[in-house]
Amino acid sequence: MTGARIVRPLEPDEVDVRIDYFHDASDEYLLHLGVDRALLPSRDAWRAHYAADFARPLAERDTYNLAWELDGRIVGFSSVDNIAFGEEAFMHLHIVEEPRRRSGLGTEFVHLSVAEYFRALDLKRLFCQPNAFNVAPNRTLQRVGFRYVFTKEMQPSAINFPQPLTRWVIERPG
Repeated sequence: MTGARIVRPLEPDEVDVRIDYFHDASDEYLLHLGVDRALLPSRDAWRAHYAADFARPLAERDTYNLAWELDGRIVGFSSVDNIAFGEEAFMHLHIVEEPRRRSGLGTEFVHLSVAEYFRALDLKRLFCQPNAFNVAPNRTLQRVGFRYVFTKEMQPSAINFPQPLTRWVIERPG
């Protein structure tokens, strides 16, 4: 797949890409992600949360969100939460359009995102915890250089149900 690939901070007026991704997903796909539709905030509540979060200095935010662009169009996004600025954070990754999944884009975008998270948040390490049965992100993380830590039953965030997660980590080079 050719085309310019850009990873950049998600702008406040672009948060609907993330919100719509979850709210417009099928129940089957949400189950695959380990997301409980009943736990999703309303679109308005989510927008309000992001407006407040974006208004804070980066070092004080709950999240930091990146847009993944292909030829000038957002095709995916990544975010981190549980941020300990200058130390560590937990990354999430999503390709928005189903036909673009399993195309290799995720690996390229995750690689670029890791560099941006280390730079912007001055991290020493970055974790990611996909559902253990969601093969694509687990393979992507391994390809990018993440190291396997463990597999454990956990509830990764407020929108998820308890599930087996595979924890991966990558450390800032030198």
